Amino acid sequence: MKKLVVAFVLFILVTVFVVACSGSIAGGYNIGSSQNEVHMGEINFAQSSITISKGSSITLISDTGVVHIISNGMWVNNIPEPAVEPGAPVVNNLMFSNSGQSQTVGPFNTAGTFHLYCTVHEGMNLEVIVQ
Repeated sequence: MKKLVVAFVLFILVTVFVVACSGSIAGGYNIGSSQNEVHMGEINFAQSSITISKGSSITLISDTGVVHIISNGMWVNNIPEPAVEPGAPVVNNLMFSNSGQSQTVGPFNTAGTFHLYCTVHEGMNLEVIVQ
């Protein structure tokens, strides 16, 4: 009986490890090898925030053929709030229309918290934390 329990625990651990290292997560998002990648689904970012080092850039990647137009700012109470944030790279209507399309934003040379949003999809916000 003890061997069966140990075998079951090992099976669970191996399964968790394989799933965690498989390179993808539920919801149709593909997680790449770079920790500075942010994937976009049909109506949202795969993650709502990313923390990067000062001087780094992020790569935005569309996982669908849905059009996204990314700019500085954020959605607040269902209202788009374009913003110029001192220290943030200017992102002005960066357009994505194909699955697999990617664009680099940055570098972020100033420490702080900055915001990007999709002007097309209500509530599609990304917070970039630069340390």
